[in-house]
Amino acid sequence: MNTEELKPFITDIPNFPKDGILFKDISPLLASAKARKQVTAMLASNFMDKEIDVVVGMESRGFLFGMLLADLLDASFVMLRKPGKLPGNLITQEYDLEYGTDRIEMQENSIKSNSRVLIHDDVLATGGTAAAALKLLQKAEAKVVGASFLIELDFLKGRKLLDGIPIHTVLHY
Repeated sequence: MNTEELKPFITDIPNFPKDGILFKDISPLLASAKARKQVTAMLASNFMDKEIDVVVGMESRGFLFGMLLADLLDASFVMLRKPGKLPGNLITQEYDLEYGTDRIEMQENSIKSNSRVLIHDDVLATGGTAAAALKLLQKAEAKVVGASFLIELDFLKGRKLLDGIPIHTVLHY
């Protein structure tokens, strides 16, 4: 299965979650064992030889393939969550949104210093969340070796905020 064969598994939902947004629904892809396995292999392909220690997945859809990717790379998995979702001592990173700010958090001792980390999320759009993840991992003294995304919305140019790390995306729109 190549990328063109995977595109029918992504459904466009107009005006969700608000007017003017064209949401890329991955539910049909998740429902197909064959497509899911193929995507996981494609996501991992550029990182198999990078000795990844940890895959971090961003809330919430980044958890789905992030876990599968961690399994394939024989790495641990750590969740990056929105405020108020994790117990204990946390490392936090605030980032700008179109109207206001948001924050992502990680449990303080979930990643050891100098761990080789792969960032994963379902979509790379404006790059704000992924850039915040990069800063958060730098606070934890991790070595970010790359980022993987199922979908990249090329017209939003989000990869510019991740300058300097290898980025691998399966589907481009």
